Amino acid sequence: MVMTLYTIVPTLAVMGVSVYVLVLLIRALRKYLRTAPVRAEKAETAKTLGAVLKQHRAACKMTQEFVAESIGVSRQAVSKWESGASDPSTSNLLALAKLFGIDAKELLDETKNAE
Repeated sequence: MVMTLYTIVPTLAVMGVSVYVLVLLIRALRKYLRTAPVRAEKAETAKTLGAVLKQHRAACKMTQEFVAESIGVSRQAVSKWESGASDPSTSNLLALAKLFGIDAKELLDETKNAE
């Protein structure tokens, strides 16, 4: 088989692009592996909204039933919020913040680490 210039150039171009993509993948993998400790630390300190709600409820020495009665929802709804199965509506979130004696912004700011 005779190799002409028309068959060699595209072959070399494909090989060059393949090598370049391989180099980029290796760099990305190395960078990802170096950030493992940072990602692990973030995961440990990150709080979900449910964890924040539970923490504030416990700090105020309130039961789920008391919280539910105070804002007009079922105890199961409060349990779902704290377990992360669902999130409270905006109006319920505002009511929770008021019940806990904090600003709703502060309540949400504590969950920013989770992102």
